[in-house]
Amino acid sequence: MKHLAKVSLSDPQVVLLVLLAVVLLAISLPPLLGAPQPRLLGQPTLSGGIVEFALLAAFGVVVGCYGTLIGAGGGFLMVPVMLLILGMTPQRAVGTSLAVVFLNALSGTLSYLRQGRVDVSTGWQFALATVPGSILGAFLSVFLTTRLFQLVFGLMLIGLSLFLVFRPGGEAELVIPGSVGRFDVHRRLVDAHGVTYTYSYNRICGLLLSFGVGFLSSIFGIGGGVIHVPAMVHLFGFPAHVASATSHFILAVSSSVGAATHLGLGHVDLWTAVPLGLGAIFGAQLGAALSRRLRGSIIVRLLSLALALVGLRLLTL
Repeated sequence: MKHLAKVSLSDPQVVLLVLLAVVLLAISLPPLLGAPQPRLLGQPTLSGGIVEFALLAAFGVVVGCYGTLIGAGGGFLMVPVMLLILGMTPQRAVGTSLAVVFLNALSGTLSYLRQGRVDVSTGWQFALATVPGSILGAFLSVFLTTRLFQLVFGLMLIGLSLFLVFRPGGEAELVIPGSVGRFDVHRRLVDAHGVTYTYSYNRICGLLLSFGVGFLSSIFGIGGGVIHVPAMVHLFGFPAHVASATSHFILAVSSSVGAATHLGLGHVDLWTAVPLGLGAIFGAQLGAALSRRLRGSIIVRLLSLALALVGLRLLTL
């Protein structure tokens, strides 16, 4: 009993594990609700078999590692592959990607929490603001035609690549000036290695941004970190390490809502999501371990080139 008393529902790690259980439970809900069924194991999108499973798992490791390094869920890598190689519909690509994003974000967040680099208070506020947007985006995704999705997503990837080229790293340059009003928040965070971070941001701007990120995350299946992290660093003045870690925490919450909603709508291909998710869980731990040792400016520039090429490809289909 003494051991059980130490477990608190306010502990972020406990809450995130509860979220995992809820999302896994949601897999069994569509039959009860009469919703369209997700694709099950044994009905592979590819030709099926161990080789395909292994390839998807290996890709999941790459997605998990790189996504965790930059504080994103990796959906911006997965969705183009699902569209161009696996031949999925936009709705199925988005739903499957978000399911993997959740597993990636959950795994990376648990590691970042141990490192003490997650601003939990800010993370909860921003995460809750993403929830309405995540639900809205999931339901609106059914109205996107394949061509419209390719055009909008391609343009977004090209825009993101340009942003990464001109702002590959560093601290904030266009920080929104903080006022002396009640919505100005000042934060001080000390991580597990004794490094102290101090920063300030405007709570209202952060909440509005998070609502938009939740919407874009759920409608495009990208996780949202590729938007959240640059905004937190370049607009709000968050230290880069805190921004990427806190963004992962936010992703774990917001993507759980989006993934569960897409599951209920029958948009998740479990044959693809399971191996990708298993790989992403391992890759996220690897990415979190590497994050303290690597400078990512060169990697981010190379990524920006890949995003631009994929975006152009989607526009010319």
